[in-house]
Amino acid sequence: MAIKHTLILLVILRIRCTNCADVDEMSDSSKYQPKPSVVTTKYGSLRGVIEVLSNKHLQPVEMFLGVPYAGVPLGSLRFLPPGTPPQWKGIRTADHLGPVCPQRVPDISNETEALKRMPAGRYEYLKRLLPFLVNQSEDCLYLNIYTPAGSKYNFCFIK
Repeated sequence: MAIKHTLILLVILRIRCTNCADVDEMSDSSKYQPKPSVVTTKYGSLRGVIEVLSNKHLQPVEMFLGVPYAGVPLGSLRFLPPGTPPQWKGIRTADHLGPVCPQRVPDISNETEALKRMPAGRYEYLKRLLPFLVNQSEDCLYLNIYTPAGSKYNFCFIK
């Protein structure tokens, strides 16, 4: 399923990496600090952000957060198939999550009552998940793209 979505994204956005040659290969991976890439789509350019993970055995991850993949389905467009996203000028910083689609969130404010209705594992999962569900909107057609930072394999495609 994830591969299918990635392929769809690449077809939709026609991404090419503008600084893939800037990857600085270093023998000591602990000193390696990649720079965020700027990728060009047919809608505009995006700059990702680098997340250095707390586990020393994991490489940094480049994230492109809140990338629009369709037009806003509001007003008269509400029940129509989504259109193409608007183009933007300059470099758009893709550093924050887009809104999530509206959904009814279970009430877990009272832990004792919540644990009567659900297993403890679900309760713990919901506690971690709820902060990400605060920003809800019908305008929720955004992708979050994660790739190994500085990888020669991150989406370096030529138009």
